[in-house]
Amino acid sequence: MLQALEGYEVDAVVNFAAESHVDGSIDGPEPFVHTNVVGTLRLLESTKSYLAEVAGDKRDSFRFLHVSTDEVYGSLKPEDPAFSETNPYAPKSPYSASKASADHLVRAYHHTFGLPVLTTNCSNNYGPYQFPEKLIPLMILNACEGKNLPIYGDGSNIRD
Repeated sequence: MLQALEGYEVDAVVNFAAESHVDGSIDGPEPFVHTNVVGTLRLLESTKSYLAEVAGDKRDSFRFLHVSTDEVYGSLKPEDPAFSETNPYAPKSPYSASKASADHLVRAYHHTFGLPVLTTNCSNNYGPYQFPEKLIPLMILNACEGKNLPIYGDGSNIRD
């Protein structure tokens, strides 16, 4: 990772990678810890080493963007206000616990080593290689194939 950062003289790292299938994290949490926690640690360490060699405007404008999830905040009841960055963490699955752990590492690297970080906590991120049963890819695939667009549950689930 450090060779890539140095070789391309990057001005940002976007940590969008994650194991994100909640049911999969219940069946087997270890890959989620490996990817979401250890993977984030590897990126942070490489970034810290890279920034130790960078100075001036390049260092000042550098950012480490950590894409997290709203699931680190737990669940909402119908009468609860929407989550904000001031809500306490309350992960409810191995997936959300692994993402919360990564969030804490990112925050710690900011405070301990001065890494310039940003963390987002949105829901339903979409990107390549996502499980096709996730909301956005499922809707796209079903629409393209002329299939019904499923609605799950009774409408009482609230996340954000």
